[in-house]
Amino acid sequence: MISAISVLGAGLATGGRPRMASAQATPQVGVQTGHVATEGDELVFDVRGQGEPLLLIPGGTGDASAYSLVAERLAPAYTVITFDPRGYGRSTWRDPQNYEIGQQARDVVAVLAAAGYDAARIFGSSSGAVIGLEMAKSHPQAVTGLIAHEPPVIRILTDAEQIQTGFAEVYLRGWTDGPERAFLQFLKFIQLPVNDGQPLTDEDIAHIREDPDSLKRLPNVSSFVRYEMLPVANYKPDVQLIKENGVKVVLGVGELSLDKIYGRTAPLLAEQLDYPLVTFPGHHTSYAEPDVIDAWVASLRAALREL
Repeated sequence: MISAISVLGAGLATGGRPRMASAQATPQVGVQTGHVATEGDELVFDVRGQGEPLLLIPGGTGDASAYSLVAERLAPAYTVITFDPRGYGRSTWRDPQNYEIGQQARDVVAVLAAAGYDAARIFGSSSGAVIGLEMAKSHPQAVTGLIAHEPPVIRILTDAEQIQTGFAEVYLRGWTDGPERAFLQFLKFIQLPVNDGQPLTDEDIAHIREDPDSLKRLPNVSSFVRYEMLPVANYKPDVQLIKENGVKVVLGVGELSLDKIYGRTAPLLAEQLDYPLVTFPGHHTSYAEPDVIDAWVASLRAALREL
């Protein structure tokens, strides 16, 4: 269960390739690791493969490792760029800590430039999709096409106020009862499948709380609950400006997410704005599940062909 939960995270390089990072982690075979200093922090990124650049933006609490299965399968056809957002994984996040969607978009542009590219196709899931939408609005020159997979742009939903109230309760609990316990409440609220494909139950939560080590293994949840969750949930994309910028956008949604908070937005955006919609197998984080990854990547390839 914990491994499933964990799925939930400028100087330019010379010669068009990333500078090698000083991180002590052993790099994977065929992966070049670089770093870029931007707006007071150092971001770490990985580059693998060959061909047209494709940059993957992770969702909340995620880092570059969240897309390892996807990147390995796309590397023969694309130059795949993954990265650790500020405050996650190998990247830094200096005080004062403040999560701002515009800065997150600028971070992606900085990573892309440090990897040696002016523009790329962008894939983002969850909060990564929100960042992608902000890029399409504010940095269209860096986006040759965007796939926004289940962007939690709650404000476009008819029951947005009720959902935002639920998120506000999670946020308050993050400061009063601890971010780990608040994160469990968040997972239950959004009904994310984390337990053999099923959402968390009160019994699951009680069992996790009985094991202090389980809570300690939840990665990056403090930053997510206290800083990232509300800015993402309160974001409303400027769709008119995105269209005026001429950025091609494809919406994506998991077949098991269509009735969930984080999945209902994609079909709505696609229908209202005349964007293509691609259905993926599985749910919100099935890109990290070995048993469906090949089918999931096939859907991603189909989405890329729409751009």
